[in-house]
Amino acid sequence: MENTGKLYIVATPIGNLGDITLRALETLKSVDFVLCEDTRVTSRLLSHYEIKTPTISYHQHSEDKKVREIIDLLNKGKNLALVTDAGTPGISDPGNRLIESVINNSKSIEVIPIPGPSAVVTALSISGFSTDKFVFMGFPPHKNKRQKFFKEVALAEYTVCFYESNHRILKCLKELQEFIPSESKIVICRELTKQFESIYRGTVGGLASMRIPEKGEFVLVISK
Repeated sequence: MENTGKLYIVATPIGNLGDITLRALETLKSVDFVLCEDTRVTSRLLSHYEIKTPTISYHQHSEDKKVREIIDLLNKGKNLALVTDAGTPGISDPGNRLIESVINNSKSIEVIPIPGPSAVVTALSISGFSTDKFVFMGFPPHKNKRQKFFKEVALAEYTVCFYESNHRILKCLKELQEFIPSESKIVICRELTKQFESIYRGTVGGLASMRIPEKGEFVLVISK
């Protein structure tokens, strides 16, 4: 009986391409296919490192049929690497749904982590806040349940970290001032590891004076 393939969960840079690990590069070169959130984004990374491995699209809107096709490739002995557009697959990312399906489908398929960059860990590492325990909350909901989200941030016992889109960052800052005590310390990381990386430090009460632009990708860390 033909051996089953392996699924590698490969972390990729969140901005600076130099942050990729040697092991990640070796894996991306050696597998049969790379599963990626956006083939255009991943192709730029692969091209930069002259990696010619073919790509397969897998994202949050992929249907169950695509998941079955991926599992079928693994069952046929193909080795696959799963990447996200930036950072670690499965962290606030649809990759966890695929991983769960693979695990539930077959005990013989190995799921192997290839660790590396993660925006949440990067932001926590420079926050200066206690990180012995922390709460990561992904992205706030776009519309419904946003108030509930920020109430949960306010009630959290430990350092809180979450992402926000440039389209909603100013709305987010207003909501924080509504629900979070003004003296609470906050670090806002914008465009981590990229050319225009910016780190804003202060208190929730002083958010208005930070003049944060509506551009880039954001990670927010609030001390408790």
